[in-house]
Amino acid sequence: MSDAVGRGAQDARAALAGLAGPIVDWRRMTEARGALEPASARRSAVLMLFGPTRDAATATSATATSATAAPATSAASATPAAVTPEDTGVLLLRRAATLRHHPGQIGFPGGGLEPGDTDLSATAVREAVEETGLDPGGLELFAPLPELPLAISNNLVTPVPAWWRHPSPVHAADVAETAEVFFASVGDLLDPANRRNVERVRGQRIPRMPAFDVDGHLIWGFTAILLSGLFDTLGWTREWDAARLIEPDV
Repeated sequence: MSDAVGRGAQDARAALAGLAGPIVDWRRMTEARGALEPASARRSAVLMLFGPTRDAATATSATATSATAAPATSAASATPAAVTPEDTGVLLLRRAATLRHHPGQIGFPGGGLEPGDTDLSATAVREAVEETGLDPGGLELFAPLPELPLAISNNLVTPVPAWWRHPSPVHAADVAETAEVFFASVGDLLDPANRRNVERVRGQRIPRMPAFDVDGHLIWGFTAILLSGLFDTLGWTREWDAARLIEPDV
């Protein structure tokens, strides 16, 4: 772990802002998970949006069609107050069960690069707005992390970390694609009692991957790989029992 990350370890925003591409190495977590077809692989991006749970959680909706009002925030605040990882949350969504790829699974807002996007950070923000209705003016974007392959859908995905400086109402903006939008507590994700590994899906053995079982949401697959890798890099991970297994009900 770098000095930059270490110094910001107790301030979640500072830790995310201090990340640099070479620090994050996904290779050990994505090996043996299949290869892309280089000629047809699609470049994509996901928004890894974190923020203080005391503010942002009230902006999310527990249903597919409605959203609550966001709390008032001060636009004049130049530097957000320090927030510990345990008091931080991350914006996630549950995909519609009718989708071709990853139906019913939990993931980050995101999607494929389109001609009008200036870069992959713009892709991540545009997709998040389309999927959750968030106000992009309330986001503080950080440097994109190294891309990694998602072989099952032949995507090369760039994670874009961000801080939710001014939370806005969010909801499942397109119910054909998204069933639920919610704000998951990082403190709960880091709790060893909520950590699992997945080794089997539909009775078939797969390469071991991390999972999080939190508040009725099972977060596994690509999303859990990103979260687990990020937590490891930032030094937030707490020791947990890797022998605890769970099989997704898919």
